[in-house]
Amino acid sequence: MEVDDDNSPSTSGAESSVAVSDGQTMVPDNNIPTQTVQPLTRPVVPPAVTPPTAPIPAIPPPPVVHPLAPLPVRPPIPKPSVRQNGELKTSDSDSDHEDEGRTTTGEYEISEESRLVRERQEKAMQELLMKRRAAALAVPTNDMAVRARLRRLGEPITLFGEREMERRDRLRMIMAKLDSEGQLEKLMKAHEEEEAAVSAKVEDIEEDIQYPFYTEGPKELRDARIDIAKYSVVKAAMRIQRARRKKDDPDEDMDAEIDWALNQAKNLVLDCSEIGDDRPLSGCSFSRDGKLLATCSLSGVAKLWSMPRVSKVSALKGHTERATDVTFSPVHDHLATASADRTAKLWNTDGSLLKTFEGHLDRLARIAFHPSGKYLGTTSFDKTWRLWDIESGVELLLQEGHSRSIYGIAFHQDGSLAASCGLDALARVWDLRTGKSILALEGHVKPILGVDFSPNGYHLATGGEDNTCRIWDLRKKKSLYTIPAHSNLISQVKFESQEGYYLVTASYDMTAKVWSGRDFKPVKSLPGHEAKVTASDISEDGRYIVTVSHDRTIKLWTASNIGEEKDIDLG
Repeated sequence: MEVDDDNSPSTSGAESSVAVSDGQTMVPDNNIPTQTVQPLTRPVVPPAVTPPTAPIPAIPPPPVVHPLAPLPVRPPIPKPSVRQNGELKTSDSDSDHEDEGRTTTGEYEISEESRLVRERQEKAMQELLMKRRAAALAVPTNDMAVRARLRRLGEPITLFGEREMERRDRLRMIMAKLDSEGQLEKLMKAHEEEEAAVSAKVEDIEEDIQYPFYTEGPKELRDARIDIAKYSVVKAAMRIQRARRKKDDPDEDMDAEIDWALNQAKNLVLDCSEIGDDRPLSGCSFSRDGKLLATCSLSGVAKLWSMPRVSKVSALKGHTERATDVTFSPVHDHLATASADRTAKLWNTDGSLLKTFEGHLDRLARIAFHPSGKYLGTTSFDKTWRLWDIESGVELLLQEGHSRSIYGIAFHQDGSLAASCGLDALARVWDLRTGKSILALEGHVKPILGVDFSPNGYHLATGGEDNTCRIWDLRKKKSLYTIPAHSNLISQVKFESQEGYYLVTASYDMTAKVWSGRDFKPVKSLPGHEAKVTASDISEDGRYIVTVSHDRTIKLWTASNIGEEKDIDLG
């Protein structure tokens, strides 16, 4: 029996199981002798090795979809009222509410923080509208009219510590509030009452001008203005003629003259030091011929000293409070003193009292004579400066213009202008011929204590508590130069009186300094005092500079070559 190799394994297995079953022998059908046949065994074929394959992932069954429960329907939330044009309105229109299909997505709740923010916004908007309404209202500018309208509206006419502008702003806000609340009848009634009161006074001639822009002065002031105008025209013509001559004359060397004057200032040395009083000294002034020196102190006594040895001549006693300033007349042998007793006094050089000027409501500060010698200017802490007639002692002018106390005063060399400075950090230039304030010089950040005109006619120097000295050009109407002069406040500034070639500043840093009038550079420092330097002055010929201080001493400074000439003359 042959074995078919091509048969499949399954077929071969079947046949082999038939051919050899249980080890039995096969018996043929024919008569062939029986023989013992060895059983044939089929060769074992190893099964084919197949590579392992990755298992096929099982597909999960589809998820079972369960029906969703219906969402609860919220009740409609009432919207807050919206303020429009000052009225509360609630909207009931269809556009303000969502339809039923969108109820769950359109409505929302307002948090407490959002509500507060909205209220603040509404309040700010109302305040803005109130201010706009107030700005559009016509409010009286006269304080008496403001008080009258407040009285008619049933409001207090003034509050504690309330000023004029604050009272006017309060009236404006009250009127705006009445307008916003719809109480126009009350407002119009008050306005009609005011118009009726004004129309009743129209017949009176004095009431025709309700708000005069000037204060009518006496006849003496008019005459004084005419006299000042005539005097200033002549002086100005002389000054301009002298300036032209110096410019056109080839023999005139301006730079050489200035250099000579500055060299004289550089050679200044301490020539004399004298105890002036038992109390601190507050002012000093040279006479027009330079032969006398006047000082004043906090004791209220003014003293006269002979030059150049600074020997006491006389004492001027008459003030009941401390003396604040002293100055000599540029024309006569007179001098004036100012005091905290609210008076100024005119003295003769022999010590006799000539006039007493009374009228200020507070203590006086600085004083100055007009170049003509006919008038005296005084400043006071009552926020005014006044012009007095020397001959009659009459008060010609009471001038306001500063918001705080006035401290310093100076007159232009021509006599046409006056300058005042005060604790409001402002300096003003006044035209004495018309009474107008022609310049307001703003630049200092602290009170101004000293002011002086330059003899050239167009420079003005100011010094104050900001430790600086400012030079102003009257032609350009602005600050020309700022000198960082001292480490403490400047108590006084003085130009050299002939040509203005240099100026002197006195300071509370216990020094006085000399500055060039050409480029305003430092020329000389004058140390020596042991306390605040309160005042300084320059003699008419420029030979001497004097300083007084709270250390009670008078110090006289002279050029070294002048001191040598004096010694030669004495020898």
